[in-house]
This record gives sequence, C-alpha cells and structure tokens, in this order.
Amino acid sequence: MSLAAGPPLVAWLLLAAALFCVGVYGVLTRKNLVAILLSVELMANAVNLNLVALGRYQGELLGQAVALFGMALTVAEVGVGLAIVILVHRRRQGIDVDELSGLSG
Repeated sequence: MSLAAGPPLVAWLLLAAALFCVGVYGVLTRKNLVAILLSVELMANAVNLNLVALGRYQGELLGQAVALFGMALTVAEVGVGLAIVILVHRRRQGIDVDELSGLSG
C-alpha cells in the first residue's frame, strides 16, 4: 500500500542498509575521532530513513515523528561528542583513537 508513486519500500530499506554498512565500516576502520563520530551519524541517519520509509509504507506519521525525535537526540549526541573531542585534542594534541587507551582508569 503506497501513498504516492515512487520507489518501493524495498529500495528504501536497501539504501538504509547500505548507509548503515558504510557507517559500521567507518567506525571499525577509522582512527580519527571526528571520522568515527561522522560514521555514527551515518548509522543514525540510516535508522531514521528506515523509520520514515516504514511509516510511509504503513500510511502513518508515527515513523516521521520518531525519526524527528531521533534527529534531535543525534544533534545532542554530536554536541557532547564534539566537546569531548575538543577536550581530548587540547590535552593530547591529537585525536588518534589508538593513543586514547591511556585515558582508561
């Protein structure tokens, strides 16, 4: 049951899965904290795309509302994450993840 002409639900879900996989790859392979945060953002946007696509497929606005709330949480996460990155950069003069193992306990 589609509301308007456009790509089918499977196309949206495959696009979201591809975005999520690219985000996971970025988190697992990057050493820069900013690049890791961007990869986490990509994964969160893939989840939001799933919510909107499924909500549109069902003909309800709940998916869009939850996605909007998720975007607000993601913005807050980015603000806190970038503040942590700035503090780590000031203290360590770099933001390489491998060098941050000394910060534990």
